Amino acid sequence: MTSSPPDYQAFYQGRSVMITGGLGFIGSNLARQLVGLGARVLLIDSLISDYGGNLFNIDGIEDCLKVNIADVRQQSTMNYLVRGHDVIFNLAGQVSHIDSMREPYTDLEINCRAQLSLLEACRHNNPAVKVVFAGTRQIYGRADFLPVTESHLVRPTDVNGINKAAGEYYHLVYNNVFGVRACSLRLTNVYGPRQLIKHNRQGFIAWFIRQVVEDREIQIYGDGEQLRDFVYVDDAADAFLRAGASDDSNGQVFNVGGAEAISLRQVVELLISVAGTGRYRLISWPQEKKAIDIGDFHADSSLINRTLGWQPTTSLRDGLRDTVAFYRANLPHYVPSGSPVGAL
Repeated sequence: MTSSPPDYQAFYQGRSVMITGGLGFIGSNLARQLVGLGARVLLIDSLISDYGGNLFNIDGIEDCLKVNIADVRQQSTMNYLVRGHDVIFNLAGQVSHIDSMREPYTDLEINCRAQLSLLEACRHNNPAVKVVFAGTRQIYGRADFLPVTESHLVRPTDVNGINKAAGEYYHLVYNNVFGVRACSLRLTNVYGPRQLIKHNRQGFIAWFIRQVVEDREIQIYGDGEQLRDFVYVDDAADAFLRAGASDDSNGQVFNVGGAEAISLRQVVELLISVAGTGRYRLISWPQEKKAIDIGDFHADSSLINRTLGWQPTTSLRDGLRDTVAFYRANLPHYVPSGSPVGAL
């Protein structure tokens, strides 16, 4: 039964909403939707170099919201900032799997300690708030069956997956024990405008998009037959809106995946066709990346559909077309001179 209210968007009119990681990719696109819905929006972002925060991401809406440059790990700061909000979308995090293996303590600080700082601040200063956490499909590790449901074992293959799983479980514990309403969205490969593309450590799809925009060669590891599913960022933002507006999501975890599975070779061929530029080549796996690769993956998102009425509505072709057009119009804001152009 679909129990997300049909007017879930109207819920945000006049509501006070905070987004951690709000100057980043998903956070800024979510902020745009919230501004359009009449919410009072506060964005929190540390603007750590290479993590995706970008002031240009709020170009055109900067006068319609507030921004606080702060680190979620700072307890005293968070104690103050969480007060008075109806909903907090908790998107702050370190998302690079490669970086997590190179600097595991940094990943631990950002993806675990920071989550506790936020939740403790809510418990003591705003216990009535609703918190929606940005989880990841990476926590499942290598799939035992496809499509992957929420009942699949949590078995991460890298440090980032372990810490993101812990961050998710902190939210569920605070929901179940302390009454801070919380849920988690396990996102698959989200893509779209305002994603970090200046380096290749935060997801392959954004890097592939940059390569075709710059008319370069995409290098695909292995035979290119690895299956993935993709979610356009506006659809992902809609899942956050639904989860934040409904108490039926409390204490739950939901997969937020694409409508279909597609091989990397197929998605690259589609991307090149849409862009009219770029080319690709198959290359051997680098050992450090092969060791943490999860193989084929696509998610079963039927639970969030039944519970909150969510489903992806943007076709991969349309999403890629709009994303390529965005970067062609705004590339200097996302690729500073001197950025690397090598393989993923």
